[in-house]
Amino acid sequence: MSKLTKAILSVMEEVKGIEKSMQVGTGRMQYKGVPDKEVKKIIGSSMQKNGLVMLPTTVIPTTRIDRWEQTDQYGTKQKQSVFTEVITTYKLMHESGESIDISGYGQGVDSQDKGAGKATTYALKYALLYAFLVPTGTIDDADATHSNDVEVKPKKKPTFTEDNFKKAIAKEATIEAIEKLYTIPSELKTRYELALKLAQ
Repeated sequence: MSKLTKAILSVMEEVKGIEKSMQVGTGRMQYKGVPDKEVKKIIGSSMQKNGLVMLPTTVIPTTRIDRWEQTDQYGTKQKQSVFTEVITTYKLMHESGESIDISGYGQGVDSQDKGAGKATTYALKYALLYAFLVPTGTIDDADATHSNDVEVKPKKKPTFTEDNFKKAIAKEATIEAIEKLYTIPSELKTRYELALKLAQ
């Protein structure tokens, strides 16, 4: 058996599990998760003891930016959501010189520039947990709840405004196209349909 394999087995023997001590989300969507800090502290300590180190070698990112207008009592504001996902390769090395590549996947959402940091943090955390088969809590979240049982709230569409009305008329956008992006008040919808007929 190689020295790298023995070291990995030693970490698996020492780290029997990590508790889910972090509250994630609010209300009905709240659940418990494993803090990134605890994963690095517990697994990292055992890795150091057994002559192991892990370094990132490649990161393949994908980013999608969604922008929309949101209207409230204070007016209309531009909003955005930045979704980032990464596939990261890490080299797990032993002091003997032996090494092996492992991969991690992570994703993060932020309104500014923190999505990439969230995604890479997530990727490293789960690469460590899966590399050493570390159980978390009593049962993993993905196994405890079926995706069909989780309530998914659709993103609220911005309200179609007078300003949107003018721009849409200029482009002769259809009602169907507008409804994919906006919630149209009934009065504006009636006016818009009439304006489209007059424009023909």
